[in-house]
Amino acid sequence: MAGCYCVNGQNYELMDKRQYDTLVSVSLLVLDAFMIMVAFILGYYLRSVIPIPNIPDGLTPLTSYASFIAVQVGAILIVFYLNRLYHVVRMSSRVDLFYRIFSGVSIGALLAIAVSTMLFQNTALEVEFSRAIQIYAWVLAIALVTFGRWLHQKVRIYWQARGVGLARLLIVGTGDVARVVVQKVNWSPYLGYELVGLVDGEGGPQQILGVPVLGTTDALQPTIDEYEVDEVILALPDAPHDELLEIIARCQRGRVSIKVFPDVFEIMAGEVSVDDLGGLPLLTVRDVALRGWRLSLKRAMDVVVAAIALIVLSPIMMLVAFLVKMESAGDVFFIQERVGLDGSPFKLIKFRSMCADAEQISTWTVKDDPRRTRLGRLIRRFYIDELPQFINVLIGDMSLVGPRPEQPEFVEQFSGSIPRYMERHREKAGVTGWAQVNGLHGDTSIEERTKYDLWYIEHWSLWMDVKILVRTLFQAAGAGGY
Repeated sequence: MAGCYCVNGQNYELMDKRQYDTLVSVSLLVLDAFMIMVAFILGYYLRSVIPIPNIPDGLTPLTSYASFIAVQVGAILIVFYLNRLYHVVRMSSRVDLFYRIFSGVSIGALLAIAVSTMLFQNTALEVEFSRAIQIYAWVLAIALVTFGRWLHQKVRIYWQARGVGLARLLIVGTGDVARVVVQKVNWSPYLGYELVGLVDGEGGPQQILGVPVLGTTDALQPTIDEYEVDEVILALPDAPHDELLEIIARCQRGRVSIKVFPDVFEIMAGEVSVDDLGGLPLLTVRDVALRGWRLSLKRAMDVVVAAIALIVLSPIMMLVAFLVKMESAGDVFFIQERVGLDGSPFKLIKFRSMCADAEQISTWTVKDDPRRTRLGRLIRRFYIDELPQFINVLIGDMSLVGPRPEQPEFVEQFSGSIPRYMERHREKAGVTGWAQVNGLHGDTSIEERTKYDLWYIEHWSLWMDVKILVRTLFQAAGAGGY
């Protein structure tokens, strides 16, 4: 859809969605090519000034590398293209993106050497490769391409905030899952969505979280046409397959993109592996990823990271402790019983961010909680109140990543109403978790949080823990807490 924006009283027409996506892909390709070329040139000049492994007597002129640079740029761009790095996506993990850039540059650089050796050997274009230049160019290409894409994303966000390239989104469903999707879209403007509304299956509420309900699924096709919808998300994880297929058929107009929010329990059930029982074949539909040597590996990372964090952050923690004590009467630390591994209670430690008698008023935390102190609002905004939980991690009560622990009374309440809730206690509670980095923290759906927690337990990997920790740091830096 094309629109317009106004600058100094003058209206300017915006490009439509397809034109925007094409421009994004082409600009990324050109930017990557430029950064890879600059990386090689910088690597060449670094080799001339850094005497490692030795002082060069004389380097081959840079112009002699022109053909190789062209091959290397082309090889890396091809690898990037095959890895879908020029496919416009709404949201990409920074850690995943860095990994894909790292692997793409590495594979492309090796491919360039192989191709150049085969094509240019015994020709006028043959050049003696300097290993130092190759190493410098490889490292710099990873760094510069990553920086370029970060800069490119900032420019995209700037223009999306002015209405350029937004995808008009329609959500089908008005239940808890639909609310989670609405919250994610509202909290994440960088995704580039313009949420036009929701569609209900049975004609229920008039609006959800301030977003209008535009009708029922029976009128889905006219709604898509009327509001010029670019993308539809089906937030009906419990709907029968026949109903989903019928709704999808109604969405199939032109280039409308259709995405289905899956039932996390179905995803777990879909992870089927073949096992045997003394020769008798069995299908394992649910396994625990965190067991055996993996537990030791996770524990080792917990101890190392928590110890380093406590040492590095100790000046900040001492300052916060002093300010908490100075601002209001009461203890510096807020210590509360929570439920952890195997349902066992432990004492969770946080900096006190509320008035001393907060628990006498309420035991459930909500957004903009009136019990917070002035300092409490600040330290909760940047998750600083959670720092003492590194002590819990170090002594073994908690892990860096895992399901967030609840109070015993809430555990008892939720375990009776939410299926499989107690299974989230098969692993240690975490300072942060998969649910939290996906926007499910504070006063949000416990059922959805449980699904994310169980998915994490079933699919744990050390790389996933690293991703969650990095995403938590970015969210804290962006003041995503409350």
